[in-house]
Amino acid sequence: MPHTDGGTAVDQPAADPPAGPPTPVSTRPNPYERGPDPTLASVAADFGPFASAQLSVPPGHGFNGGYIYYPTDTSQTFGAVAIVPGYTALFADEEAWMGPRLASFGFVVIGIETTSRQDWDRARGAQLLAALDYLTQHSPVHERTDPGRLAVIGHSMGGGGAFAAAARRPSLKAVVGLAPYFPSGDLATIRVPTLIIGGQKDPTVIPSYVERLYASLPARTPSAYVMLADADHLFPTRPNTGQMRVLVPWLKIFVDKDVRYTRFLCPLADRSGISQHRVTCPLVPPE
Repeated sequence: MPHTDGGTAVDQPAADPPAGPPTPVSTRPNPYERGPDPTLASVAADFGPFASAQLSVPPGHGFNGGYIYYPTDTSQTFGAVAIVPGYTALFADEEAWMGPRLASFGFVVIGIETTSRQDWDRARGAQLLAALDYLTQHSPVHERTDPGRLAVIGHSMGGGGAFAAAARRPSLKAVVGLAPYFPSGDLATIRVPTLIIGGQKDPTVIPSYVERLYASLPARTPSAYVMLADADHLFPTRPNTGQMRVLVPWLKIFVDKDVRYTRFLCPLADRSGISQHRVTCPLVPPE
């Protein structure tokens, strides 16, 4: 599949990178922009500009409960993200650090526990969609959640679950696989903008598998692939600036339609800690 940005820059920060392909800019104001104009420092910061809070979700509604993280600002609605952990894992033990960070950048986040810790990709995908339905229709924060701007994220088998969810619900605005394993197949039917992040030293989901998975995406699907240098299979289970400075712009571009963030990915503005990357530039959120 063709890509307009790529390379193998290992631990080489890109100061003053060359301008990427021009991004068409609408003359209409974007009602979904959230937060001040971003900078390279703000994208890499531990937390964004929004204060956030957390609440617990009991089991039921098609998944085994979990946690919601949300901006406390009640003056506007926010896009939402559902996160599912990997095989046998618990969100509370591994990915919970992402919840308050993403909420602070202006997203409502639901991190779920699965019905069975042995659930495979399709079951995890169904539970991600059930969690989004609960979040937007029945949760205590449903009124501040925009049901038309939803995304899914998963780690390992949960990454496969995120792809399964995107295949079932193409109206999703973004899908992110973190060291993803998708035993049900490839990504040939995925139309949802797709970000894949892998670990260069992952012995479980090895780089060649991740590269083949990424290559199976349709050429017309907006996509990006980032390999974190020296990262193992568990990189998404601990605070990780390299992951977040790619993940936050991806969600901002496609969930919030915020083209202010395209300059961080097209071209990749900070390549430190990244051994390989590919991006389909320009990244233009669908109308």
